[in-house]
Amino acid sequence: MCGIAGFFSASSVDRDRSHEILGDMLETIHHRGPDGRGQHIDAQRGVVMGHTRLSINDLAGGCQPIFSPDKKIVLTNNGEFYDFKRYRSTLMAEGDRFSTKSDSEIAIGLYRKMGLEFTEHLRGEFAVALYDSEKDELILVRDRFGIRPLFFSVQNDTLIYGSEVKAVLAHPSVDPQLEPTAVLHQLMQTIVPGSSAFKDVHALEPGHLMRIRRNNGSLQIETHKYWDLDFPFEEDRPKKVDADEHIERIRDELIRAIVFRLEADVPVGCYLSGGIDSCCILGLATGAMQSAVKAFTISFDHDDYDEASIAREMAESMEADQEMIHLAAEDLYGDNFVKTVWFAERSFYNTLGVAKYLMSKRVNECGYKTVITGEGSDELFGGYPAFKRDMFLHGMSHETDEVRAEYQAALEKSNKLFKGAILADDQRNHPAWDALCGFTPSWIQPWMDTLDIARPLLSDGLKEELSDYDPIGAIAEGVDGDMLEGRHPLDRAQYTWSKCQLEGQILNWGGDRVDMANSMESRPAFLDHHVAQAAVDVPPSLRIKGNIEKWVLREAVRGVLPEVLYKREKFAFMAPPAHTDQAKKARVEALIDQFLNTKTVGDAGLLDPGRVTDFLDGWRNDTDAVSLTRKDTLLNHLLCVQILHHHFVSGAA
Repeated sequence: MCGIAGFFSASSVDRDRSHEILGDMLETIHHRGPDGRGQHIDAQRGVVMGHTRLSINDLAGGCQPIFSPDKKIVLTNNGEFYDFKRYRSTLMAEGDRFSTKSDSEIAIGLYRKMGLEFTEHLRGEFAVALYDSEKDELILVRDRFGIRPLFFSVQNDTLIYGSEVKAVLAHPSVDPQLEPTAVLHQLMQTIVPGSSAFKDVHALEPGHLMRIRRNNGSLQIETHKYWDLDFPFEEDRPKKVDADEHIERIRDELIRAIVFRLEADVPVGCYLSGGIDSCCILGLATGAMQSAVKAFTISFDHDDYDEASIAREMAESMEADQEMIHLAAEDLYGDNFVKTVWFAERSFYNTLGVAKYLMSKRVNECGYKTVITGEGSDELFGGYPAFKRDMFLHGMSHETDEVRAEYQAALEKSNKLFKGAILADDQRNHPAWDALCGFTPSWIQPWMDTLDIARPLLSDGLKEELSDYDPIGAIAEGVDGDMLEGRHPLDRAQYTWSKCQLEGQILNWGGDRVDMANSMESRPAFLDHHVAQAAVDVPPSLRIKGNIEKWVLREAVRGVLPEVLYKREKFAFMAPPAHTDQAKKARVEALIDQFLNTKTVGDAGLLDPGRVTDFLDGWRNDTDAVSLTRKDTLLNHLLCVQILHHHFVSGAA
């Protein structure tokens, strides 16, 4: 795991100045790779590539950039390629030679052999920059789910890229400004695929590669999709379902993915919550290692949100070495909140992101550089409450209205605590989503509710500028409708969530960005693309069977789960919101005084000071649980937007 940054110009560059600029870019992402730093500058060709290293494999000899034997190809990589030893053996048998023992070097051999089709054989989490001097082109590649970040900006005749936005903003050609439309998206939580919070800075989308070539003094840029989460057409699914076959396939692929992710030249631990996903990761990892695994668990100071007791039971059953991190109001707010915004570079609706930041800090303090995590399971196996709601409403034509109503009532009751943030209290529709999916997915409906109270808080100037902008429609436009045509309603719900929320939220402030803030690599085994292929082949009726979400996964890993967890319904992993106790309210008030006071809001020019004050008064006096939950999420967003401006625009950081 590392960080990459650089730029590619249509004309030659000044070597000394480029060295200085690249140094500034790499310094902003030093946390991603404190163990080493390398660079390659070909001033005549306008190629500037840099790398910060977190040493996981080949501790002594895996420094980057890495060059092909003939020096015609240069590579920097942020991430891990799994099954790399098999590829090294195959490539060596065909005459290739390697200068390191690093997993990253196989990308050069595969590229030389297969050209751009080398992406088909890259298994893992990665963001790659590869320069081919013979073709005089730079290739940027991002992994299939967007586990590793990669941003870029095109300024005149130069493309600038980096693992984090802050590296791109460190280039003097990029003006650090928040994008007006993005401000609205940050306030309502859900962003347009491929976007960032910053003007002229974009994310290379998951499963995509970009080719940048020089052409008569200008850059020619092409983007190609090399992979997607491709659910089968409903009409092509087998009419006869063999549940055991799917259970065995899921088990086999998941075990293989975990075993690959245990490969490292440093110790590997596990994140452990009270959910099925992380518990089965720990259980299967323990079986593979045949020894105690280090497990890291968050405990919250509110019983309704704390899963530590189940995690403790799981750790004891596996004889794991469990590290429990106890978090309270003073941990989740204040300076830790502000730091988390800096690393995430986007807003978050819940302080779970802060909690994950603090957990990765503890992992680092315990001497660990990498952990296996459970992200992606809900996306692949229909785990979220919103998926169940869509399944009940749109995907169970074989069930009677009475049965579906019974399921729906049970869902609403079990998720009452999260209503307003996870599930909307009333059904919402939007024409763009109805046209795209045949219905408006339940996962986006709470954010439509948030948008209703967020848009009026914009400053008059920004509200006028965005008066004709439809953020919900813009998100829908960013989704490839061809991947939804002819698919089951549950497939459509899962696909759209994965394209909009997984990369932009779960894998950001819930994953890479807060993990790498403390130089710690997370490895989400469920997001191995072989596991994903097995999951999309599972019929919807086995992903959500009756009223049981993730049924096929439960059966596949039943032997390692405590009975209470095997039978337990999905419980949203969230930190206790601010309204749940006076200590948190007091800590939030301190952040409000600092970032949402009238002068600070007015100076930033993004929000209207008077309307923000009215909103805060309403939040303080509200007593309705659903309304408060929604206002808590927006309050976090308001703080985050102001802190983003503070960090990156006003120059106050």
